[in-house]
Amino acid sequence: MDYWEQKTALMFRIGCWIIVSAFWIGCSGSGPEALPYYNSPEFTPLFITDAHEVARQVTHTIGPFRFFNQGGGTISHHNIEDKIHVANFVFTSCGSICPKLTNHMKLVSGAFGNDSSVVMLSYSVTPWIDNVPTLKSYTERNNINSNNWHFLTGRKSEIYSLARQSYFAEEDLGFTKDSTEFLHSEHIILVDKTKRIRGIYNGTLELDVRQMIEDIQRLKMETLNE
Repeated sequence: MDYWEQKTALMFRIGCWIIVSAFWIGCSGSGPEALPYYNSPEFTPLFITDAHEVARQVTHTIGPFRFFNQGGGTISHHNIEDKIHVANFVFTSCGSICPKLTNHMKLVSGAFGNDSSVVMLSYSVTPWIDNVPTLKSYTERNNINSNNWHFLTGRKSEIYSLARQSYFAEEDLGFTKDSTEFLHSEHIILVDKTKRIRGIYNGTLELDVRQMIEDIQRLKMETLNE
């Protein structure tokens, strides 16, 4: 099975899981507790509402990181402690999917731009080109001025490792790749306050991003059964 066949098969599975999730939510009536957890690069959903079971079964979390944002400030894992965050991977010279990703992320910024409990992280996959001044110019050209939306740059190997091993940015297709292989993903990853992955969305599709906005609202209301 080649790359695109794998991609098509995976997106079909994710679509099926979304339908199953919606059915499960409707039947359970559990509201914000219904978002699944994702513990592996295959993105198999785990529906758990018991806090002890979450701690026992969902062992994967976003790892530590430290990068520079478009203002030259340091952004690290400490900035997402006890906060919901979304992450995507772009580069400023991209003329294909990145403009759509950025425009759709603006919808998220419009909904949560003044919400300190939500953080948006756009990691550059060409950090050797996208230095701080370049990212600053990019955000200015795109009229991006949210205090909680950070465009990040740093060491390529660190960004690529974080993308593939923490965010599963290219799913199982990219999990074993090293930093010499170019990273390019249309996905936006939703992560909860405990740094556990709760959603994957096609950032080129407005419908997916609007669903993610609804899911962020549900995460903001989420309480686990002790």
